[in-house]
Amino acid sequence: MKKRILWCILCAFLVSTSLFAQEPALLSRVHDTEACRKWVDGQMEKMTLKQKVGQLFIYTLQPVTNQYSKNVLRKMVDDYGVGGLLFTGGELRKQVQMTNYAQAHASVPLMVTFDGEWGLGMRLKDTPSFPYNRVLGCIQNDSLLYEYGKEVARQCRLIGVQINFAPVADVDNNPNNPVINFRSFGSDPKRVAEKVAAYVKGLEDNGVMAVCKHFPGHGDTEIDSHNALPELNFDRARLDSIELYPFKKAVEAGIGGVMVGHLHAPSLGEGPASISQEVIMRTLIDELRFHGLVVTDALEMKGIAGHDDVCARALIAGNDVVLSPRNLKKEIDGVMSALKKGRLSETDIDRKCRKVLSFKYALGLSSWKKVEEEGLAEKLVTPELLSLQQELSKAAVTVLKDSSSLVPLDLSVSGTVLLSVSSSLSEAYPFYHQLKQTFPVGWLHANVDSLDAVEARLRPTQRVLVALHSDKVEPYAALLEKLAKDKPLALICFGDMKMLEKIPEVVRHASTVILAHSDEKFVQRHVADLFLDNAYADGRLSIPLSGLFKAGDGLTVDPEAPRQYSPEDVGMNASILSQIDSIAEEGIRLKAYPGCHVMILREGLPVYNKCFGSYTYEGKEAVKENSLYDLASLTKVTATLLAVMKLYDEGKFGLTDRVADYLPILKKTDKSRITVQDLLFHESGLPAYWPFYEEAVDMKSCKGGLFRKKADKNHTLKLAENVYACNDFRYNPEWISHVPSAEYPLQVADSLFLRSDFSKNIVEQIVKLPLKGKSYRYSCLNFMLLKEMVEKIAGMPMDVYLDSVFYAPMGLRHTTFLPLRKFPKEQIVPSVETDFLRGGRLQGFVQDEAAAFMGGVSGNAGLFSTTQDVARIAQMWLDKGICGDRRYLSRATCELFTTLKSRDSRRGLGFDKPDAEHTDNSPCSPEAPASVFGHTGFTGTCVWIDPDNELIFVFLSNRTYPSVYEPNNLVRYNIRTRMQQVMYQSILY
Repeated sequence: MKKRILWCILCAFLVSTSLFAQEPALLSRVHDTEACRKWVDGQMEKMTLKQKVGQLFIYTLQPVTNQYSKNVLRKMVDDYGVGGLLFTGGELRKQVQMTNYAQAHASVPLMVTFDGEWGLGMRLKDTPSFPYNRVLGCIQNDSLLYEYGKEVARQCRLIGVQINFAPVADVDNNPNNPVINFRSFGSDPKRVAEKVAAYVKGLEDNGVMAVCKHFPGHGDTEIDSHNALPELNFDRARLDSIELYPFKKAVEAGIGGVMVGHLHAPSLGEGPASISQEVIMRTLIDELRFHGLVVTDALEMKGIAGHDDVCARALIAGNDVVLSPRNLKKEIDGVMSALKKGRLSETDIDRKCRKVLSFKYALGLSSWKKVEEEGLAEKLVTPELLSLQQELSKAAVTVLKDSSSLVPLDLSVSGTVLLSVSSSLSEAYPFYHQLKQTFPVGWLHANVDSLDAVEARLRPTQRVLVALHSDKVEPYAALLEKLAKDKPLALICFGDMKMLEKIPEVVRHASTVILAHSDEKFVQRHVADLFLDNAYADGRLSIPLSGLFKAGDGLTVDPEAPRQYSPEDVGMNASILSQIDSIAEEGIRLKAYPGCHVMILREGLPVYNKCFGSYTYEGKEAVKENSLYDLASLTKVTATLLAVMKLYDEGKFGLTDRVADYLPILKKTDKSRITVQDLLFHESGLPAYWPFYEEAVDMKSCKGGLFRKKADKNHTLKLAENVYACNDFRYNPEWISHVPSAEYPLQVADSLFLRSDFSKNIVEQIVKLPLKGKSYRYSCLNFMLLKEMVEKIAGMPMDVYLDSVFYAPMGLRHTTFLPLRKFPKEQIVPSVETDFLRGGRLQGFVQDEAAAFMGGVSGNAGLFSTTQDVARIAQMWLDKGICGDRRYLSRATCELFTTLKSRDSRRGLGFDKPDAEHTDNSPCSPEAPASVFGHTGFTGTCVWIDPDNELIFVFLSNRTYPSVYEPNNLVRYNIRTRMQQVMYQSILY
């Protein structure tokens, strides 16, 4: 009866207090409270008073498996009945063996505790570690802290641990603190509290108790409690706002345990907090309403030394569990003596013991199972663990300043050198290698014996990236400061953030400062990707850096965030320009396209840059800054024409040269007299279109032919008015295979592969096609022949030539043919949902059939890109051949190709132009001057360049989704031309 009454008192106490405070989450998840009560009662019945006292002790030992250690462990378990163990460190295998040994001999299951503030690696050799809390404090996404706690819980359970003495809830607001510093989440109590709560929830949701420490707060002290008793000489208001705040929030989050530190806080109570009733009973339990396990810090520490009967005093003060006493036998005897003298009551011991046992039940110890040693190391290190470690480290990267906009780098500017301050070049290689893969960068290794030579080498450079891998930075301070004053300099700290305090003047004069916190290879690659506009960073400084930065400082770097300048800076009205928003959204409502990206530049600056809608009408993937679009016929100018202009610029051919001079296959045909200019003006006489793909179709399998004017049971796919396609046909196995091989290497759809020489077949078909007179007729075939000519003159595939001559040096990282070779499918906007010819969705495969059957690289289509990259090509034309600090085309060539116009049509040399005589049919708005040049694409793309007003208009969409045969509402509702009208209306001067 007495036991039942005590149990009811404990339950009622917990229920009543939960009305005012969060009940410990672990206990609230015990669904079968009756089973819990019975188990606790059963354990209590078989224990003497001394054994109940033993349940309140956690014994500390080394994980050594010799017989002496086993004998000591047996004595602690059998003779003293300790409630838990704490292993001090060592080898994983030995700790597991000793855990199994102890649990096998314990009459009451033991709580195995662990001191893993940054994971198992803090104590056990060759086990996983995580970044220090100071680094994690820079992370903005607290869900990652939850995942961190969840992963640590998984590892703890694997090795038989139920309690982790973490996280540290102290606020790091004293730079002279010798013991907390990097163990804290930071100097802002609110952010510390948020991190503590997230980690605690991750740990305890997954079956391991968290114990936050060191109550009432060890952050603002200058004495290590391992060595002496620190003082917290602050008034109560200060303690409430800083030191106590994270603990209060941890209690509200339902934390299971709080560790009380050996600290003296006079405004809370006299003496060490760990043995103070005022601190524990009044402040922690009554005021903060904490009703989980109260645990002392290790009682062997000097901060509590000199106090007799310290364990008895700790239990009297309100602790439930005492940790690591110096002399276990003496301290248990001291508690028994306190019971005899009435300083402690048996009721107190029963209540504490029941609480300990209740938590043991909640932690699964009522059905303890032996820890499996076999394959344990492999079970600890999983792909998910490695991914999380990388996610945490990357999320902590903090860009503290970027005054010269070096993040991302303008890849069109040459003369960049990386200076590595490291013990070896191999240590710094991953950062250099990741940069070097994308753009030319020099590399120097700093050496204190050759600073003059280093300075001389760096003097002519445009900008310098300084990578700090070593904390011995003082010898380089003078050189780095001089460089930072002279040119844009980015300082990347691949070590402890405190390193920056050693070189304050360098930091002040540096254009860019980045905290990477670690020089792990994946971190180095991630920081390199920040400079390459291919990674995200939103870290915020967790502590102040003396005289340099405040806690909370940091910039967000988002490659997907549109960059734009104030339109008023370049004489445009932002309010009028914003009317483009409603036109873009109208286009989505009218089913003109699922999404689009619009960019306008004036005088080289982006004044309008917005993404609208999604990849599909279902809206699962939003259009982003770096979403890749199928440019369709925009390929003609952003690829083929670029190559033509370059080769013309180099004197490789003339505009009046006959194409047959470079493509002998045209000689002795009716196409032998076609000139380069004829192809560029679309005046060659070639037909507007030809279904080259029919050669790859088994026409015998098409009952009634591939197309019919009227629908029937074999022709149900409507492609256009009076055009229906066969809905069931086979491919010609001579050309097509459903599996890749050396003979069929060219992928044209998800499960469709083409013979490598089909492109030769297409050229042969073009040669055989009859000409239809040399008047203007827009034809993709013209640019398909130009591509063949380019490759013949350049001596290499056109995509390779363009990448080496234009795309790579111009920093166009998102411009490519065959995009699935470089980018994940999820980054590419689909152009068609169900293609009649190739079947299924076209996402990463060019929509144009001719280009597809050319292997994806054709003169008429096939290029994929982003608005930013297309705009950069357009700006190069507008700047008469210059991009960054390099000339790509001569001024004369640019002026010739962008101004010369056909006598018989609106067409220029490869470019399209406004139609001033027939404005209703013009691809541009009526306001566009005659000087405008550009092009459109079938998938819903365009670029227009206006030299008179220094304007560039780029519009990318997938208007062909879900079907190319839907009404062209993009044109029908004049979406692009209306946007251009708004652009012109916004011009102030």
